[in-house]
Amino acid sequence: MSSREEEKVEACVNGDAGAGEGEVDEEGEFEAVMAQLAAEGVRALHARVEAEWGPVLQSACQTAAARALWARAVRDPAAAVLAGERFLRGLHDKMRRDERAGAREVHGVMIAVRTLWFDARIEAAVAALGGAPQVVLLGAGMDARAYRLSCLKECMVFELDFPELLEMKSDLLHEAMSSANHQKLTMMAKSLIRVPANIQDGDWITKLQSCGYVPERSTIWVLEGIIYYLHHAHAMRVLETIAASRISASTIILADFMNKNATLLSPGMYHFYHDSPDLLLPSIGFSQVTLSQIGDPQAHFGLLSHPENLFDKLRRLPRSMETNPEDGTPCCRLYFVEASASPEDQTT
Repeated sequence: MSSREEEKVEACVNGDAGAGEGEVDEEGEFEAVMAQLAAEGVRALHARVEAEWGPVLQSACQTAAARALWARAVRDPAAAVLAGERFLRGLHDKMRRDERAGAREVHGVMIAVRTLWFDARIEAAVAALGGAPQVVLLGAGMDARAYRLSCLKECMVFELDFPELLEMKSDLLHEAMSSANHQKLTMMAKSLIRVPANIQDGDWITKLQSCGYVPERSTIWVLEGIIYYLHHAHAMRVLETIAASRISASTIILADFMNKNATLLSPGMYHFYHDSPDLLLPSIGFSQVTLSQIGDPQAHFGLLSHPENLFDKLRRLPRSMETNPEDGTPCCRLYFVEASASPEDQTT
């Protein structure tokens, strides 16, 4: 596999690359996005992010940058401020190069598809659970769904992540809201509670409960772009804790999983993998599991128009196949998984 092919595969799994043709971003629109970062307070906070944060924390800003620059698909008015200039300009330059080259894959679209899949499944889960479940975003990062999803209007939303990340996120939104250059944000959720905790520590569920989470209430757990950063023991403990947390109500979990090949692209960052998460979750108490890959009908959203895009090639191959027979490249997969659990599902 050539170095260019390796870069493409890794970019797709990391969320840096996707598929599609045509115009992605107008320069005028980009400058309007950048204008939201004009406030001195916002720029000072992002200078701290660049100087003090490591790659795991900074990945939250990279995700926000993709949401901001794929605004034609994802409506996230807070994304640009949460991303910062460095990550916005870096992704914008890559997108423009791909566009000029007529690339099959344009940087950032994987995050756009992933975001839209989670948005759609959250909306469906809220409706399925009666319109007012708790919604817990584990490893929330720079997520702003509490400000942009109207389906959360009767929901208590909990954002759980590292204390320094949640503090930075709150400060950035405060500075942006105080600036004349940024549109005002409206809280869509009934309430938003930020829970400073490390999900690698065993007491995160206790901290969540101390902030108002009620195990007796129906809950949607959102694990977007988080589980593969954990080591195996920590990841399994998190999943088992969620499965065990239900007492007298229903639970829906939404998560994305990497296969083994995908984690090998950046072994210093990615650790946990599972080649069959649709079999893993039932083994710990979940039921009604559905699995999708990018490009499937429920994970497409009209953004994968090129007939030869990488995602369609992967989904046409059996999941058991580790190497693409056409070019010998490893099959690096990202799975979107939804599963449910109820008290009746618990085993003794």
